[in-house]
Amino acid sequence: MKRGIVAGLVIFVLVFSMSSFDMHKFYMAIYQINYASEKKMLQVTTRIFVDDLDKALEKKYNKKFFLGTNKETAESVDLLKKYLAENFYLKVDGQSKAMNFLSKEMDGDVLVCYLNAKEISKIKTIEINNSVLIESFPEQQNIVHINAFNIKKSFLFTETSTKEVLKY
Repeated sequence: MKRGIVAGLVIFVLVFSMSSFDMHKFYMAIYQINYASEKKMLQVTTRIFVDDLDKALEKKYNKKFFLGTNKETAESVDLLKKYLAENFYLKVDGQSKAMNFLSKEMDGDVLVCYLNAKEISKIKTIEINNSVLIESFPEQQNIVHINAFNIKKSFLFTETSTKEVLKY
């Protein structure tokens, strides 16, 4: 009887300790939005882990992606642009603003994308919608930093919160 209790206790401790230290992948992307009043535009820089982005795009479009490598295709870049447009968009004073995809580059294992929205002379409100990677990775967290009119704000976008509105 004692042997069974001891064996059960040892198994419980092993299972508990293994589950306590189980590593979970951390899903995060960072976005910086700056309002350049002299240029009348919002400038956006995204920093997204390329392996997560490849997986999400593969799942959505049923094809392999190799963003940031020599296997990257023009079609994959077009699908990236489409995906970003569907999952990251801005409204200024209630009006949707077209995001222009300017360029991208690799920074280690992070894909950095540069976008802008032009012809923004004044701002009363900015609505930010960000669901990038969330449909593929429910644990995904998108942090958005915004700097406009010398006011800096930061927001966390998650599965339960994909929209924020700023008032100036």
